[in-house]
Formats: sequence, structure tokens, C-alpha cells
Amino acid sequence: MSELKKIRERQNLTQEELAEKSGISVRTIQRIEAGTIPKGYTLKTLATSLDVSEKDLLISETIKEEIKVDEIIIVTENSDAFNSGLIKMINLSTLPLAWLPIANFLPPLLIMFFTKNKSQIVKQIISLQIFLAIISPIIFMLIALLKLGSESVMITMIFLVLANVYIILRNTYEIDKKKRLCYKLNFNII
Repeated sequence: MSELKKIRERQNLTQEELAEKSGISVRTIQRIEAGTIPKGYTLKTLATSLDVSEKDLLISETIKEEIKVDEIIIVTENSDAFNSGLIKMINLSTLPLAWLPIANFLPPLLIMFFTKNKSQIVKQIISLQIFLAIISPIIFMLIALLKLGSESVMITMIFLVLANVYIILRNTYEIDKKKRLCYKLNFNII
């Protein structure tokens, strides 16, 4: 967290309030809080507006180096934490309930909580199954409301189940061979 943000929050100011008080744009304040180092007029104005010294708004180089070292260590720990056997088990746990899309995300969710494996790939597996649990009933209901006949409703239901089974199996193969998912969302639901 940047020093500016710490000081601003300590004084119970929003970014907008600080912008109004200092005459500095909200976007500039956001950039500084994201890591840009304030200089010159901006630094002096913010220090005056917050009634702190300019040094208080700056992070020393030593602290920055320590943060970078910590980031490298965290990345190393995350890359070692990939357990393909557990992740494949979590992915395959959706198969028994693939025929019931509104519940197929429950087994991997429970396994994730019990094993405490909250890696990005596990969250993607569960997010994909939650997304399918939402979209499958909607598609099924649309086909039923269009009154295309009982055959089309049955074919749609079978297609949705087979599509989910294919996604599960294909993702398991990709986890085993490439340690990544073939089918995933660009966002996490959990």
C-alpha cells in the first residue's frame, strides 16, 4: 500500500476529497497510490494538503527492494504448489453430477475447502462449472418455452450434459499434459 493511501485513509479522506482539497486530479492520486512516485509540484501540494512532510509521502528504496524480494519468493512458492493430481481430482469430481448442472460445482467446491487448495486453476475449474450451472438451465428453459417438441428438449438436455462431460475430460487432459486448462473463463466467479 502506498504511503499516500495510508495517510489519506488515516485522515478519513476519499480520493475525490483529497483531489478537491489539493487541486490534484483524482487520476493522478490513483496513479500515485498505484505506485508512481510523486515529484515536484505534485509532491509539495499533496504534502501541504495532508499536513505532512514530503518525506512521509515517499517510500525509501530499501523498503522497495524488500518488497521485490518478497514478491519473488511468493511467485516461487506458488509455482511449487501446483499439485496436478489434486487438481485433476477436483476437476473430475464434477463428473458424477454432470447430469445435474445446478449441483455439479458442489463436489469441487467442497474439495477445495477441505484441502485448502485455492489456486487460480482450481478457482477457474469451479467458476466454469458455476457458469455452466447458470447457463444450462437458461438454455433448457428457452428450448422448452419455444415449444419445439419433447424431442428437442431431450436432445438439448443430452447435448448440455455431453458438452459438460467433454469440457471436464478435456480440461483433465490439459492439466495432466500442460498444467493448464483448455476451457476457462476470463474471470473468476469465486
